[in-house]
Amino acid sequence: MNATGHLGTAVRRGLLALLLWLVTGPAQALCISPLCSCSVTTTHVVFGSYNPLTSGNTDSTGSVRVSCGGVAGLLIPYQIDITRGGGASYGARRMNSGANQLAYNLYTDNTYLTIWGDGSGGSQSVPGGILLDVLGLSPPQTHWIYGRIPGAQTTAVPGGYVDTITVTVTYN
Repeated sequence: MNATGHLGTAVRRGLLALLLWLVTGPAQALCISPLCSCSVTTTHVVFGSYNPLTSGNTDSTGSVRVSCGGVAGLLIPYQIDITRGGGASYGARRMNSGANQLAYNLYTDNTYLTIWGDGSGGSQSVPGGILLDVLGLSPPQTHWIYGRIPGAQTTAVPGGYVDTITVTVTYN
């Protein structure tokens, strides 16, 4: 996440604009062409405004969508990993606005209990798979990313906070 802006304590009651960028390039399945081909697209986790004086959490969602086509009956298993971004660890992801930071995290589901990462540091990868139907198609698989900014981060200052996360899909 990227961040800009810094205002004093008197303006802390203002709202903070937040954005999480999910970065991915074109992905291809590791299979013999023309047996199959896959693609991956992502949507951003956009938190919108955050008020540091409220105790409630600010939640948002993004997604990773995997699509494949090829030979009917072909099973294409995969694993989705995401980086920790600018944070020191998966448990301590941080968005930045200049020198200012705001804690947040990304989760595998809406219980906000399992941190999405690469399987290290208390995080988990997300497994998936596509079985191609009689036409060699299958509906795209959408994996939701659940983002949460904990409430009452009273040291946060107004500004645009951003972090950059890289999504990696590994075809097994």
